Parts: sequence; C-alpha cells; structure tokens
Amino acid sequence: MTNQTLTAALTTNEAVTNPKTGKPAGPAQGILLLIGSCLPILGAVLLAPILPTLSTVFKSSAGAAALVPLILTIPALFIAILSPFAGAIADKVGRKRILIIALFFYAVVGTAPLYLGSLYAIVASRALVGVAEAFIMTCCTTLIADYFVGNRRNKYLGLQALVTALAATVFFAVGGAVGAFGWRTPFWLYVVSLIVAVVMIAAIWPTQTSADGSEKRIEKLPPVPWRALALPTFVAVFGGITFYTLIVELPYVLAGKSVTSTATIGACAAIASLATAAGAFTFRFVAKRGVRQLLPFAFGLAGIGMLVVWTATSVPLVVVGAVIASFGTGVLLPTMITWSIARLDYAQRGRGTGLFTGAIFLGEFATPLVVLALTAAAGTLVLAIGIIGIASIVIAVALAIVTSRFPQPALAVASA
Repeated sequence: MTNQTLTAALTTNEAVTNPKTGKPAGPAQGILLLIGSCLPILGAVLLAPILPTLSTVFKSSAGAAALVPLILTIPALFIAILSPFAGAIADKVGRKRILIIALFFYAVVGTAPLYLGSLYAIVASRALVGVAEAFIMTCCTTLIADYFVGNRRNKYLGLQALVTALAATVFFAVGGAVGAFGWRTPFWLYVVSLIVAVVMIAAIWPTQTSADGSEKRIEKLPPVPWRALALPTFVAVFGGITFYTLIVELPYVLAGKSVTSTATIGACAAIASLATAAGAFTFRFVAKRGVRQLLPFAFGLAGIGMLVVWTATSVPLVVVGAVIASFGTGVLLPTMITWSIARLDYAQRGRGTGLFTGAIFLGEFATPLVVLALTAAAGTLVLAIGIIGIASIVIAVALAIVTSRFPQPALAVASA
C-alpha cells in the first residue's frame, strides 16, 4: 500500500488521522490553521490606521506619496505573484516544513520596521512579508484540505472565510489602538507568528511521511489538470475584485453621502464584515447545492448588492446594499476554493491552492486600480461600483450556463 493510499485509508469521520497517534484531525488542528490563515489579513489591514502618520514621518523622502501606500498593498502583490510557486514547493517539499519556516520568516521581516529608518527599506521588508504570507496562506489552506474531507472540509473552509472577515475588523481596530503609542508599535504584533509556529510544531503533522517518519519529499510531482483549473482561476480573479470592491470603497461611498464621523463609517464597515462572516458560515450548510447553484447565487447576490449601493439615496440603503453584497461574497469565497481543490490529489493540492490564492490576491491588488479606471470613465464612484455589480451579474449568468454544460466536482460528500 502506497503512502498516499495509506493516508486516504486512515480517515475517520471525515478527518485524516495522525499515523503516529491514530487520532483524527480535530478542532485543535482546525483552529490553528484558521489562526495561521488570519496572518496575511493582519499584514493587510493592521497598518491602515497609521498610514497618515507614516506620510508625515517620511514626507521628506523622495516618492513618499507613492511609497507609503505601498507599505499596505505591496504584500498582496507578492502573494499574488508567488502563491503558485509556494504551492509547488509545498507539494514537493512538504506542507508542515514549509509552513513553519514561513512563520518564523514572517516574524523576522514583519518586525523589521521596528529598527529600519529608511522608507525604502521598510517597503522592501513589506515585500518580504508578502513572500512569507504567500507560503503561509497556501500551506494553511492546503493542510485544511489535507486533514479534512467531505462536509468537514466545507466547514473549515467556510470558517476560514468567516474568521478572516472578522479578523479584518478586529485587526483594523487593534492597529488603530496600538498605533496611538507610536507608528512603530503595530509592527510588534508580527511576533505572534512565533507563538503560532511553536504550537504548530507540536500540534500538526505531515500527512505524507518517509520511512524514517520525516515529512515526505516528492521527487517527481504528478501533473496538475491546468485546463480544468483555468475556469476556477479566472473566476477567482474576478471574485477577488467583487469581494474587495466594497471593503476598499465603502468608506468613500459613505463620505459621498456626507458621513463625516469615523465611528459611523467604522460601524457600517463592521456591519458589512459581519454579513461576509454570515455568508461564509452558511456555506457548509448549502454546499450540497453544488457549484452550479452556489456560484451564480453568490455572484448574483454580490451584483445586486452593488446595484443597491449605486442607486441608494440614503446611508441606510447604502448599508443594506453592502450587507447584501457582503453576504454573497461570504458564500463565494469558500465555494471558489472548494471548487478549485475538489478535483486534486494530495500531490497536486498545494499547486491548486497556490493558484487560487494567487488569483484572489491578484484581484485584491487590482481592485483599487479597476475602480479608479472605472470612476474616471464613468464619472462617479458609485457608478463604477454599479458597473462592477452589473459585471458580477453577467458572470453569474455565464457561470450558470457553463457549469450546467460541463460536469463539476461535488462540494459536499456524504459522511463516512
């Protein structure tokens, strides 16, 4: 019996068992991997509240107006570029080994601005944060797919979207609070990855091992069905744009409705974030509907919500539209990742997950640029959002047609 066959056989109640202890993966492993999945969100939003301060501190640096915003956004670009390569390395070298190395590296480069004095060096360190995050996000998601199968996998992938949505709200508040003690203070929070790494060393295990018990290296990787992944990858890029449009632009829409209170803007954003979490939580219960129903539903709901934001004549209606769209994207995220990896074997899963992760973060990085271009062409921000909403509905209809004509992998599996 091959190692892969053995791993597949050691499955209890939709969870792969640890070959050393005989115990199946459970909440401890799931929670740890969910915490690890939040770290790239930490990198994305933690520093947003201190950007104005950084602009003041480094105003004398050449190009500061362009470089300071890059402190926030450049990690997403590197995640988008490197995640597919991170997936290939994880498939070949092993998920746990790569994840632990990436967590320690994340702490080193994440805290680097504590002692760096140059804006250019800080931006470079943020690029390296993106490198670490590409490996962390890819490995955490791949390990969730390794450890859990069927409906339990759906549960944790739904929870991954839920906790990252909630983490964004929490980290934004934490970044603002600790930023009051100085612009360098938020960078201390990157040390948390060391704690996560130490706990993971003891609590997670390789699902493929060599004869000596170490994590197995695969000398020759089997090919990945790239053609089958082409559609999920394209959809993930646009899904990333759909997801991040209101996250990025909702404060500006509210400001356009004469909302000047930062507390009010924050409360509205939090309500939308909770709607995303609710949609993600719902996924595990509706996964049996399959790709053919869930993808058109999620994109269609997101599009309808953006159309409401476009046509809204009052702040409450803007919030209603944001809630509708956010619930749709909350369902969308776990649907897309499950769709991407459902057809992949163990030795292919890292590359498939990396491709999906890169596509999502490419959409995140592109969102402000797309909205800026559409606003310039259409004349107003809300009309630009409306155009993205219309595109989401068009994508929903197209997916309903395409997925009905070609067989798609099941998202939910009957319990063993």
